[in-house]
Amino acid sequence: MRSINAKKIPGFDNHRDILSFSDEQNGITGFIAIHKIKSGIAIGGTRYWHYDTPEKALSDALRLSKAMTYKCALAGVPYGGGKGIIAVNSKKNNKSAILKAYAKKLNSLKGIFYTGQDIGLTQNDVKLLAKESSYIVGRPNLAGDPGSWAGLGVFYAIQAVLEKVLGQPDVAGKKFTVKGIGKVGWKLCELLLQNKADVTAADINPKIVKSARKILKGIKIANPDEIHRLATDVYCPCALGREITAEKINQLKCRIVCGGANNQLASPEIDNSLFQRGIVYIPDYVANAGGLISVAAELDKNGYEESRVLDQLQNIKINVKKIVDLSKSRNKPPGQTADQLAEFIFN
Repeated sequence: MRSINAKKIPGFDNHRDILSFSDEQNGITGFIAIHKIKSGIAIGGTRYWHYDTPEKALSDALRLSKAMTYKCALAGVPYGGGKGIIAVNSKKNNKSAILKAYAKKLNSLKGIFYTGQDIGLTQNDVKLLAKESSYIVGRPNLAGDPGSWAGLGVFYAIQAVLEKVLGQPDVAGKKFTVKGIGKVGWKLCELLLQNKADVTAADINPKIVKSARKILKGIKIANPDEIHRLATDVYCPCALGREITAEKINQLKCRIVCGGANNQLASPEIDNSLFQRGIVYIPDYVANAGGLISVAAELDKNGYEESRVLDQLQNIKINVKKIVDLSKSRNKPPGQTADQLAEFIFN
């Protein structure tokens, strides 16, 4: 793989370590980015995805690992942030061989980076990785798939911001638009519908849409390219990142943006643009921290306990309310406010 100057890649923030690797035979390049280490550990998922260029893959690793540091700080997880990216260039890859090779890279870091499931990986993949490396979290017999926990966390974040913006946390009768019905979006839709919300969702995968129509009773389906234009109380991005661009800001017809996707804003300036429009944005790393909280609990000295995870998820509500209050009192965007709170904790 040709040399890349990480300092010139968007998202670089004086990262502690950046490990690159490539396998021409299997058609992959990859990165492990460690933003900060705390208590001797950085933690973050591994994404198995196609990227047009190695630079784009590295940029994702840098942005996501930094967000993990902030997420850990506000969620009360005592570690720093990291991220693994396996950039796949062909559909004909031998996934098992790639994951075994990746596990060797993890082992070479000797425990400073723990990772688990992210986009492109399944619980079976996690099981395979766990056979090859001791530094895997979110294992099927313990925390399991973090998507459902992340979805629950987003639901809690929505309840908290509704209480602050509209006066009460009840979702019943309110309108929600959810872009992305993957694991996080599905769980969120499920919880909203169970609590009598009006839910419209969209996904680019027709199989997922078909399943949603069949299983999620009462759900409405919209075009994924148009869903952000619909009038709604809360817009919930739960697909890939950089969903809210400068162009889309004026197309939004919502009071609140609160979803599970990572890196929802195409650029940091959009935080202020939403604020100027009177749209309350809850930073993704605050809202979707449930997945992190669940898998990090496997590293607790007392072992994994689901009841402790559920208790810690209440921090999401506390953080959302604090961020909304401080944003209002300081007249600063909530994203900037959340960043400052997190930086105070980990610096």
